[in-house]
Amino acid sequence: MLECRGITKSYGRKTAVDHISLKLEPGHIYAMLGPNGSGKTTLMKMAAGLVKPNAGDFFYQGNPVGKESRREIAYMSTEPYFYSWMSAGDVGKYYEDFFDDFSMERYLSLLERMELTPDLKTKALSSGMMAKLKIAVTMARKAKVYLLDEPLNGIDLLARDVIVQTVIEECGPKVALVISSHLVDELERVVDTAIFMKEGHLVLMGDIEELRMERGKSVVDLYREIYGHMGEKAD
Repeated sequence: MLECRGITKSYGRKTAVDHISLKLEPGHIYAMLGPNGSGKTTLMKMAAGLVKPNAGDFFYQGNPVGKESRREIAYMSTEPYFYSWMSAGDVGKYYEDFFDDFSMERYLSLLERMELTPDLKTKALSSGMMAKLKIAVTMARKAKVYLLDEPLNGIDLLARDVIVQTVIEECGPKVALVISSHLVDELERVVDTAIFMKEGHLVLMGDIEELRMERGKSVVDLYREIYGHMGEKAD
């Protein structure tokens, strides 16, 4: 469905993504793991067609990623990207104008499930409420690929299960879902494939059950093994 071949992206002297090749298939939920600076966000932005690589190619359904693929790939960034004057209802109308696959009915339902209301002003939202709003508006698109960059940031422990379950329920067997997060133990319970990135490189990718069988370790333990010396720890 979504494939990159030898993708490289540099910003000046800093190489954010270095010759990565991988394939994402429908019907799978992927955890993209790694500490800050691993290249996760850059890779997602290239997959979404928002950033162009310096080398290599990204393909969606066999065609180069670009204007057409953006119609079926929904990307949720870590940064707030709404105007301060907007209400949650305005955010929905904004997306409805830009994306043909956006469902206002689905959006309002997701807002309710996230315990948000359309009249809430975005400038008054806490970090957790903003995270919920971004998830709701992204998942309200009927996309084929969802790329969620750190969707659990700012969300308290009690709300995480509801958020994760909501995201999974909105995806079907023909959809590919990619979630990047430092909350490794939260994802291990719900994803089927892990992608470990480190300093711009793909260091390990595989089915979680197969990784457990082959290496005799959980995803959390693998995370500690791969990144432990960098001062990172799995949450």
